[in-house]
Amino acid sequence: MSELADFGLIGLAVMGENLALNVESRGFRIAVNNRTVEKVDQLIAGRAAGKNFIGCQNLEELVQSVATPRKIMMLVKAGPAVDKLIDQLIPLMSPGDVIIDGGNTHFADTERRTRHVEEQGLLYVGTGVSGGEEGALKGPSMMPGGSPDAWPLVKPIFQAIAARVGPEGDISCCEWVGPRGAGHYVKMVHNGIEYGDMQLICEAYHMLRDGIGLSNDELYETFSEWNAGELQSYLIEISRDIFSVADQDGDGFLVDKILDRAGAKGTGKWMSQLALDLGVPSTLVTTAVYARSLSAVKDARVRASKELSGPAVEPPTLNAEERSQWVEAIRQALYASKICSYAQGFVQLQAAAKEHDWPLNYGDCALLWRGGCIIRAQFLDHIKEAFEEQPDLENLLLHPFFKQVVQDAQVSWRKVVVLATELGIPVPAFSTALAYYDAYRSERLPANLLQAQRDYFGAHTFERVDREGTFHADWLGLRRNPDDA
Repeated sequence: MSELADFGLIGLAVMGENLALNVESRGFRIAVNNRTVEKVDQLIAGRAAGKNFIGCQNLEELVQSVATPRKIMMLVKAGPAVDKLIDQLIPLMSPGDVIIDGGNTHFADTERRTRHVEEQGLLYVGTGVSGGEEGALKGPSMMPGGSPDAWPLVKPIFQAIAARVGPEGDISCCEWVGPRGAGHYVKMVHNGIEYGDMQLICEAYHMLRDGIGLSNDELYETFSEWNAGELQSYLIEISRDIFSVADQDGDGFLVDKILDRAGAKGTGKWMSQLALDLGVPSTLVTTAVYARSLSAVKDARVRASKELSGPAVEPPTLNAEERSQWVEAIRQALYASKICSYAQGFVQLQAAAKEHDWPLNYGDCALLWRGGCIIRAQFLDHIKEAFEEQPDLENLLLHPFFKQVVQDAQVSWRKVVVLATELGIPVPAFSTALAYYDAYRSERLPANLLQAQRDYFGAHTFERVDREGTFHADWLGLRRNPDDA
């Protein structure tokens, strides 16, 4: 066995430590380092005891411990710390070595760093890693981009440690995404879709609990049934489990004792901001980000709840059959809204690929998310199939499979939004998804009036439906004078 390591890893927080153990478990020798060297000693004496690890006290020792061409991965906090670490590694490494960033990095930083590292004669990979600490240990979803020449060097290790799917477990949830920042952009869209998925599930829960009165035990059974069908996914599965957990410090269920104030790490916000830059309507992630922001002002909401009234309507009294019908309606609303959310995500990927000259394979992107990651779901198989059948598919809603699903769900979807409105239950993501669907299917929207307004007050000009060209009207001169009425 070679004394040198096959792979180096810097950063031994939870994700880094688990990923290091994953790499070693696949038959690779790994060298590790951490800014606080006590973490290295603890790992080597603890979970890595007797395993094929090399504990390194500093960066020089780490680099010297890895066989060339070296493959050294950073799992440290995104931002200036990454730039500092890159600058420390570059003079220690040799031409053709690979520096890898596995953090939640903004794609623009990866674009910049790839060029910088390549200018120094090295190769660079920016890879999204999704799946949390369990995924890091057992098999995450990985979305690598960067220097194309780096892919053959990291591919054997990346595909060995990534999650695997398929009937025989022969498909790795790791494939080369594209140059420079493409991998981190795809990871960002994954996280944005995750925001949308979680908000949609929370709204379904809100309607099931407060709209039709399901208990936690009934919610558990409902989510169990959903997880056995079209909505099968990791998030539905863990939501089911949550409804079964009793509060160990009191009576009742733990979920009911948790404060309704949500946090966010920022990647959903990035997707929303970049969608605005591209001019694409990624409304679901934006709504989900704002829903978290509104949840965060808990004290203000408590004060407002004592001042502001809603509709004087009680939830309907339902028999068993009616409750079952509403549960199915909410399921269909959730499924149709989910399709809109993913459709928006892939539209944004298409726009970004065009903007940045990335040759993205959208079917492969869907497959990368099929296992290991937070949004892993059976539903993604249909997305891969859709893009395999139509690589230039403009929008998932136009594919026959998804078009039929939404058509079948449409009546129930609208009924759920109406009931929520009548009861005063906020369902911003359900409503936003439905508004997106209705706007996207509309041949004519009221933007003609908007353009007239812009031309009136700012001479921004407009186009016409009956002739080519750009026009401006003398609105003040042509208008009917109110004084003449």
